[in-house]
Amino acid sequence: MIPLTAVDQAGAAVEPIDRLNSSASLVVAMDAGQRRQWGLLVGCLLVTGIVYLGLIPRLVLEGDGSRAVRYVGLGWVPYTCLFYVVGRLFSTPETLPNMRAADAGLGLFLVALLLSLGLDAWGFTPEAVPAAHALQAVAVFVGLALFGWGLGRRSKAIATKTDADTERRSSE
Repeated sequence: MIPLTAVDQAGAAVEPIDRLNSSASLVVAMDAGQRRQWGLLVGCLLVTGIVYLGLIPRLVLEGDGSRAVRYVGLGWVPYTCLFYVVGRLFSTPETLPNMRAADAGLGLFLVALLLSLGLDAWGFTPEAVPAAHALQAVAVFVGLALFGWGLGRRSKAIATKTDADTERRSSE
């Protein structure tokens, strides 16, 4: 077996561990906040998958388009939360980031939604001209992803700064 060394949060070597025990040690080393975030990531991924890969296609095939549209709107919430958690887990902001990504995402979402509604009001419905609404549909989802990721990145930076300030005060 290849000996591995466990590392604590400060980066110091703790004790050698074997390969079979390494995954259990890493799970134990993960704090409750990270476990909660990973659980939220899995939950949002499942709900988003169920809505967009299960419910909506079934309703469209049954011919119930109005309910499918409602599920598309409801599916935006777990989709945005999914990218919020991705921003919290996988970003490493050194300083407090600006809200440019979240602002751009929200702006893109609103403009695409208004363009699609405007086309619908002028008689170009999604049923009659689906290609005219395809770009707006993609822009809506890109905007929601940017919005969620920007908020997650910002909240991770705030939480990291708060944790660092708390550690600094406790050591004084």
